[in-house]
Amino acid sequence: MTIPANHTIILASQSPRRKELLAGLGIQFTVMPKDTPEDFPAALQGAEIATFLSRRKSEAFTPDELPDNFLLITADTIVWIDGKVLNKPADSSEAFTMLRTLSGNKHTVFTGVTLRSASKAITFSAATDVWFRHLTNEEIEHYLHHYKPYDKAGSYGVQEWIGYVGISRIEGSYYNVMGLPTQQLYLELSRF
Repeated sequence: MTIPANHTIILASQSPRRKELLAGLGIQFTVMPKDTPEDFPAALQGAEIATFLSRRKSEAFTPDELPDNFLLITADTIVWIDGKVLNKPADSSEAFTMLRTLSGNKHTVFTGVTLRSASKAITFSAATDVWFRHLTNEEIEHYLHHYKPYDKAGSYGVQEWIGYVGISRIEGSYYNVMGLPTQQLYLELSRF
């Protein structure tokens, strides 16, 4: 990949999964997250929400914080089902409700990614369809008690137990479901 050696890559994310995925691309980077609001205009749908939020995270950085040799990566992942977004759950009750909604159904995971330097910015998105088999209440409770779904859109991690036992099919990027569409990101970085 041709990223100039003098560029400092900044990942503006607290997600351990995004850090792991970006590192897996062999890219050296610095983590510099900023807290940004996660609300969005009600008229937005699906991928529009993810791209809106990734742009907002990027715009939280002032031009002074992005010298000429910096390349900022921001991302946001949502779960979309039946015309509704499932973000991160507030508590175990909300997480249970989300997983019950996903059980036996297909949903789409959208990730919006923004790449920004001092001179330009691009935003793109990826979509992955995910099917869950019917989950029992006991399986959902087991997952909630033994894993940490509270920092994950839709209350689940595809790479955790519930993904192993509950996901029957995926169409699209598996890594997008984890939080970063790595193949698409690699190509966009190469062109940027």
